[in-house]
Amino acid sequence: MSEASTSELLKCLGMFLHDRCRKLRDFQAGDAVMWLRAVDRSLLLQGWQDVAFINPANVVFVYMLVRELVDGEETKESELQAAVLTCLYLSYSYMGNEISYPLKPFLVEDSKDKFWDRCLLIVNRLSGNMLRINAEPGFFTEIFTELKACGMNAINNNPANGVA
Repeated sequence: MSEASTSELLKCLGMFLHDRCRKLRDFQAGDAVMWLRAVDRSLLLQGWQDVAFINPANVVFVYMLVRELVDGEETKESELQAAVLTCLYLSYSYMGNEISYPLKPFLVEDSKDKFWDRCLLIVNRLSGNMLRINAEPGFFTEIFTELKACGMNAINNNPANGVA
């Protein structure tokens, strides 16, 4: 398995979302990176964690959830942001050091019910993979390689700006 920095993998995740969500004309790959880093920074500043959560392994975990939840039918950037931050919340809940995290940094919509419905959808659909990614190094490598390929595909499709 090759290596990748957190920044590289976040960029790949952003490119994946940009490529998948073609209906969102104003959405840029960097927007998703900003959403994720803003939550991580907020939780650090509030004292909920001592070190940043966003690291290569956790970005791979977030990607595993995002690729299943985001279907490209999102018509508003706020819908995409809500989906991505729900995946991030579940990643914190599953992979983080704390037993609970505040909901506020992850909420970008008025309805907590929509947020919890998405959480349940993800857990019901992906709990097996959530366990598997930590138990099987080969499965982790498969997801990691797929995520890195998203970045390479985007660069190959549009070398001018690195985003397809």
